[in-house]
Amino acid sequence: MPAILDPDAAAVFKAFQEAGRPPYETLSPAEAREFYLAGRVVSNPEPPELESVEPLSIPAPHGSIPARVYTPKHPRKADGLAPVLVFFHGGGWVIGDLDSHDVVCRKLADEGQMIVISVDYRLAPEHKFPAAVDDSIAATKWIAENAKQLGIDASRLSVGGDSAGGNLAAVVAIAARDGNGPAIAGQVLIYPATDFAMTHPSHREPETSILLTHSVIRWFSDHYLNGAADVHDWRASPARAKTLIGLPPAYVLTAGADPLRDEGDDYARQLKEAGVPVTYRHFPGQFHGFFTMGKLLQQANVAASEIGIWLKALN
Repeated sequence: MPAILDPDAAAVFKAFQEAGRPPYETLSPAEAREFYLAGRVVSNPEPPELESVEPLSIPAPHGSIPARVYTPKHPRKADGLAPVLVFFHGGGWVIGDLDSHDVVCRKLADEGQMIVISVDYRLAPEHKFPAAVDDSIAATKWIAENAKQLGIDASRLSVGGDSAGGNLAAVVAIAARDGNGPAIAGQVLIYPATDFAMTHPSHREPETSILLTHSVIRWFSDHYLNGAADVHDWRASPARAKTLIGLPPAYVLTAGADPLRDEGDDYARQLKEAGVPVTYRHFPGQFHGFFTMGKLLQQANVAASEIGIWLKALN
């Protein structure tokens, strides 16, 4: 499936190439995190005005999980309580944090007219699999258990994320279905990683190796997983769960020039076959990572708006 970039995506890719930024796999994780965070200044759109943005500390067995609560100006309240999206940021489980996805969370809170809580799960290689999964599940459970004091309607709790965060959202939804978490109303999976086997064709096509290159995916994988056995664990590869029956409605987004394209597409198909309501949205001319680049790529703003519409229709 040849991927042809939209003109604006091609221009952004060219600018990244000309900037001569070192590939992440040539850096230490700490250096890669700094480069990733610096990139947001040029690519993030102007954030919408919200009612409030507040820090949150979620208790966990290892201490606490930092989080951030985004409250829009006009949340869709019922009996004084608003729906919530628990959001997990992307970055290959190695990079990314609350700040890297701050504007995305502001946009989703505004577009969905709902509270968004962004979760700063532990990163690899300092904390390998399943630390990020454990934090994501623990945070989601705590938010549901403390919903009233957060102004949240626990019956309208959705999970979502991009890339590694999409992976974590999918895993949280499966864990919750199986009893390790609250009822989940919906899952927003933005170009999610779903299968660490990485055998889909899009992992081998030259035209998908853009920004998220085939080699940097291996770098992320090597840092996150403990070894080959983890590939088969559904908590790393949700597509390998025994069954996807009974999962909440899903919004699945993929991009054409993305190594993760085919596994996202495949996961949407598996969900549909399991009887899960799926809204599938493909952006053929975009690359992996475009969703956070609304200043440069208008399709990112289209996606955020469509996700907001989907979340509003959900609950």
